[in-house]
Amino acid sequence: MEITPGLLLKNINSPADLKKLSRAQLHQVCDELRHYIIDVVSVHGGHFAASLGVVELTVALHYIYNTPYDQLVWDVGHQAYGHKILTGRRDVFITNRKYNGISGFPKRSESEYDTFGVGHSSTSISAALGMAIAAKYKGENRKSVAVIGDGSMTAGMAFEAMNHAGVADSDLLVILNDNGIGIDPNVGALKEYLTDISTSPTYNKVRDEVWNLMGKLPAGKNFGRDMASKLEASLKGIVNKSSNLFESLKFRYFGPIDGHNITKLVDTLQDLKNIPGPKLLHIITVKGKGYELAEKNQTKWHAPGLFDKVTGEIFKKKFDTPQPPKYQDVFGYTVLELAEKNDKILAVTPAMASGSSLKFMMDKMPHRAFDVGICEQHAVTLSAGLATQGMKVFCNIYSSFMQRAYDQVVHDVAIQKLPVIFCLDRAGLVGEDGPTHHGCYDISYFRCIPNMIISAPMNEKELRNLMYTAQLDSNKNPFVIRYPRGEGVMPEWKTKFEEIQIGKGRKIKDGRDIAILSFGHPGNFATTAIRELRTEGIDPAHYDLRFVKPIDEDLLHEVFGKYNKILTVEDGTVVGGFGSAIMEFMAQHNYKVDIKILGIPDHLVEHGSLKELYRESEYDAKAIAEAVRVLLKEKIHVMQQ
Repeated sequence: MEITPGLLLKNINSPADLKKLSRAQLHQVCDELRHYIIDVVSVHGGHFAASLGVVELTVALHYIYNTPYDQLVWDVGHQAYGHKILTGRRDVFITNRKYNGISGFPKRSESEYDTFGVGHSSTSISAALGMAIAAKYKGENRKSVAVIGDGSMTAGMAFEAMNHAGVADSDLLVILNDNGIGIDPNVGALKEYLTDISTSPTYNKVRDEVWNLMGKLPAGKNFGRDMASKLEASLKGIVNKSSNLFESLKFRYFGPIDGHNITKLVDTLQDLKNIPGPKLLHIITVKGKGYELAEKNQTKWHAPGLFDKVTGEIFKKKFDTPQPPKYQDVFGYTVLELAEKNDKILAVTPAMASGSSLKFMMDKMPHRAFDVGICEQHAVTLSAGLATQGMKVFCNIYSSFMQRAYDQVVHDVAIQKLPVIFCLDRAGLVGEDGPTHHGCYDISYFRCIPNMIISAPMNEKELRNLMYTAQLDSNKNPFVIRYPRGEGVMPEWKTKFEEIQIGKGRKIKDGRDIAILSFGHPGNFATTAIRELRTEGIDPAHYDLRFVKPIDEDLLHEVFGKYNKILTVEDGTVVGGFGSAIMEFMAQHNYKVDIKILGIPDHLVEHGSLKELYRESEYDAKAIAEAVRVLLKEKIHVMQQ
């Protein structure tokens, strides 16, 4: 299907082309840009509603500012599709998030207009402030703008940056894109605070009128502005206190204004461009703006997959047989099932209620399951505090996002030996979201921490049993359960709970030629590879270790005592991970065998489908079979004679 841009959009290859248009033409540009995003994403997939909500803002920013000389930083980056299209990537936008295509997020190596690589939230103000300070130091008259959503503003890092920016005396504009939602609806006191501002704009209206009036006084312009500032300070306490939060951080606060009024945005940004110092512009937008279904169900349409843009039907694969559930759904239903049996169980997630499927428990037990906003550090320490009171806490965080709370895991959980249960969703490669979201490092960064239990299920049954084991009173340690994004392997997954002995693996299949040791879901790739190898007369053994810490030394002594060829498979980095743990055991006990480690290689893996990335990283079934053949090449040669 050929997708063509509109009459104006087709001639915009850079912001310089956009600036050639009249202000009156910007309305048409916004319409064409919005429809182009809908056309491409409906056919090729990707994030959807976020970019629709900032179409007018995107056009206005590139129209007023001198990008890329002026620095524009998007927070998270889900909303940057319009930005990419206007900055020379319109014709390759159909490759968005595809293997060897453009990234779904701003990426410095992709374009000079992508001033800062993003994918995790709440970094934009810090990065833009750094750019503003550097510009001032170098004597450059470049502007720095950070665009941050109200969901991302809940993170402590955003306020740390604002606290510094308020006294840094740098030319920084923060645009607060307030739409009331991240992926799920926003939560917390800040949400209520911003609602108060957006529904009570009296103070800002009066302030603007006074500022404009006093600035127009003849021959007394400076006096007028000084007087306006004094009046402004007085009005804060009388008319509206809602701007105090930002202004107490030494930011000039402007707004709220309609983020879908392109004329108002252009005029406002032009004015703010000439005001020095730290400023915050508060805009009100609708996520999914211009596509009615996305406006009504913003969580569903955050990243809906392929769909019919006319009817809104989201295309789902149809199967003749029952399919296995997603691991996150198994977690969601299982934690609810366990909570119904154990009143000590509570659950915490940092803004991933739908993605982690904790939503199931939140709907039925809102007093026992908590979405704390985009605050991974708080989520971990909150869980630790709950654990000190005897609660069994399931803290569900995506593997990549857990990196933000590493210090809290060490100091607040591990050192105090608190039995928090960390369920790491999206462990391993995650596909189209790319390197900012791949869960590559958790095995390595947790394995070096004392008191930690680190496990990974090979299938849905194992996930349920690990969760069941972790919440038993017999477990006194922090307990990590890591599992991948997407589907498992067991359509009939709801099995009876069974306790798993901590630190004990299992032999899946005996063999004579080589031992394959797997950790987690890649054990299923090994099973497929073994079936193929057996047709060639090769007989591998297969062991599922289940735990990388504590590791099953009895099982490993059995393996090293019987086999002189060993292959390890994991969906974590090969540096310091599961395979490294096996090699450490081998060295400690003076075993001499041929061993090869398969897993995520020691370089950044870009985006693509999971199948493509498994192949590239060489730990899919085909790669496992080939690695076995290479390790056994002398034996194979003898067999073929």
